[in-house]
Amino acid sequence: MSIKRYQFKGHQQIEKMNFHLLYISTSLYEKDWHSTPHAHHCTELFYVLRGRGSFQANEEIFDIKEDDLIIVNPNVMHTEMSKNTEPLEYIVLGIEGLQFTTLTKQGEQDDYSVHNYYNYKHEILFYLKTLLQEIEHEDEEYEIVCQDLLEVLIINMVRRTKANMIVAPSQKITKECRFVEQYINNHFREDITLELLSEKSYMNKYYLVHVFKQYKGVSPINYLISKRVECAKELLETTNYPIAQIAESSGFSSQSYFSQVFKKATNMSPNEYRKRYD
Repeated sequence: MSIKRYQFKGHQQIEKMNFHLLYISTSLYEKDWHSTPHAHHCTELFYVLRGRGSFQANEEIFDIKEDDLIIVNPNVMHTEMSKNTEPLEYIVLGIEGLQFTTLTKQGEQDDYSVHNYYNYKHEILFYLKTLLQEIEHEDEEYEIVCQDLLEVLIINMVRRTKANMIVAPSQKITKECRFVEQYINNHFREDITLELLSEKSYMNKYYLVHVFKQYKGVSPINYLISKRVECAKELLETTNYPIAQIAESSGFSSQSYFSQVFKKATNMSPNEYRKRYD
């Protein structure tokens, strides 16, 4: 009888990684899909199962194909676009508490990168598809299984990539608050609530108020109101639009509420403010 025994060397202390999986999804690019640049407070991993297309991260656009893994760190504007003849199908993971830095040949750091794992697809896809299966079935202790699978997946990614990839904890509060700030800047004319911002940023709403006030000096809702008031000021100064139209264009739910908020912010009614620029 032949026996082989392998033993841990015990030179390295084993610690659990301090990040966790927020979500995993599968997507198939169809004709009704709208490619709109957006950002998340968490890191996203896109693994292309099949198809071809392009990916935009910040101002850069690059081609993507089957078995490409696109890494997008928190608060990076991005979107994907598919070729009609070869529609994209991919798996996306959202990971909180972790970011990847890939060093370029010039020694610069990128907040997004693309790597092809064709030679190791059987490994990567095993972990991704097992994660999907665990989340779909929700068997006993599936959260623990998913966390362990995620850790193994990330270690495998780092092992198999040819790039100089660094994995580190994300700067959570600042980046999440920057995402909320950016979201308000882009959508202040829309119906925004604290609950919506909490959902978008994956933060408890009370915690969000606390950390955003540390970040900007005001609560998210007060920051939203200030953006709407600034928009209204510009319209009052430069147009002859009726007050009701300005209120609506600035994101206020009614003219009376707009007048109340505007007077509190400027000590003038909208009409009084406009007369200064007649």
